[in-house]
Amino acid sequence: MSSSVTGRTTRRRTLRVAAATLVAASALTLTACSGSDSSAAKPAGQAETSAAAAEPGGAGPSAGAQTSGARAGSGDKAAGAKASLAGKHSGGAHSGTAKGPVHTQPLADGSKAEIHELGDQHYLAKIVSRGSVLATLEANQRDAGLDANDMFVVLTPDGRVHSWMGGGNSGPGTFELAGGWKAKVTKTGELHYRAEIIGREGSVDGTLEANEHDAGLAANGVYIVLSAGGVISAHE
Repeated sequence: MSSSVTGRTTRRRTLRVAAATLVAASALTLTACSGSDSSAAKPAGQAETSAAAAEPGGAGPSAGAQTSGARAGSGDKAAGAKASLAGKHSGGAHSGTAKGPVHTQPLADGSKAEIHELGDQHYLAKIVSRGSVLATLEANQRDAGLDANDMFVVLTPDGRVHSWMGGGNSGPGTFELAGGWKAKVTKTGELHYRAEIIGREGSVDGTLEANEHDAGLAANGVYIVLSAGGVISAHE
């Protein structure tokens, strides 16, 4: 009799232990599913916001200064050579809404500039090749310039674009420029160069400041670009 009772008691305990194990396993399973469901049910808007927050922003201006592209060697200066410029913006935070291109202009390396008017003395130029925007220049009340892999571009506040290939001199130093100008280029810091534009009489008639971003200037029909790497080029 004692042996039979003990046997039944042992079986009951075994069943209780097994039941408790099943309950615990169920709880773990529900917890895991809950985590997956929470992730899967995340609203699409939240995911898009996170992705947008990870995107890099534009850079600010310096004396009409603009974005500099990595310099490439000689040879083909077409779109493939300028791929490193993709996504770069020059001329400061974009503060207007383009209403469509005012006009499109071919550039010296075979790409083109789509020029948009944003306001009075305020224009935006998108450098486009094979349907992709490689870089932008924004001239707001002052000239903007860009050294795009040895193609130099100046955008003026009235929406004019001038581009040319080559002719750059690497500073520091004093260099002869087109139109009879001279430029005294000095290095003032990392990716920070200054160029004093000297006229025929020896006076300093203008200054270009390229502080991490390229700078451009239109001076009496001569266009000048100073890059943040100290390269200066001019063209008539």
